[in-house]
Amino acid sequence: QVRLVESGGGLVQAGGSLRLSCAASGIIFSINKWGWYRQAPGKQRDLVASITNGDDRPNYADSVNGRVTISKDDETSTVFLQINNLKPEDTAVYYCVARGYSDSGNFASWGQGTLVTVSS
Repeated sequence: QVRLVESGGGLVQAGGSLRLSCAASGIIFSINKWGWYRQAPGKQRDLVASITNGDDRPNYADSVNGRVTISKDDETSTVFLQINNLKPEDTAVYYCVARGYSDSGNFASWGQGTLVTVSS
């Protein structure tokens, strides 16, 4: 079973930056795609950014494009999300998701989420 654990959320003032991390654990043979989603109170969960193995061009939501960078460390099975110039509308629970292949076969696992609160 593949488990994802996010960290790095917190309270930050508008204009500040945060770096979220998400580490995968388990017997993982490969992770083909990582993604970061966020869900604000009362709203649906939306994609923020994703990155696919073998593709040098990450995908970013229009709402964060230019302020967000997704990166990964294959050695440690960790994905990062750097968010700059945070705005109050970035307040949400941020979730990571990983898709790949483990000892149990193909998997798609979600983390428990990390809360980001941006004060104005």
